[in-house]
Amino acid sequence: MQFIPVLVLMVLFFVMMFGIGFILNMLMKTTWFPSYLFVIVILPVVVYSLWDHSSTLMSHLGSFQLVDYMTGVAGLAGAIISGWTIQKLRLGGYRMF
Repeated sequence: MQFIPVLVLMVLFFVMMFGIGFILNMLMKTTWFPSYLFVIVILPVVVYSLWDHSSTLMSHLGSFQLVDYMTGVAGLAGAIISGWTIQKLRLGGYRMF
């Protein structure tokens, strides 16, 4: 595992989920929707679509590499921080958000 490509991938997933979450929060006026969407929809779709069902779920989850988990955590962190940012902007008096 090389360090620079993994770091770039993590930053990319963080920024992508932060941007998508920020836009969804502005349009839908919900604070934590992107975080729920990531956990409830995106993670099960990725895990289930890659599972060949000939092995157990735990052995399937064990087959993922550290890079896969690191990018997933970076995406989830981006979604959570977008909700936190929107919440702070709303508490600061910005009505647009």
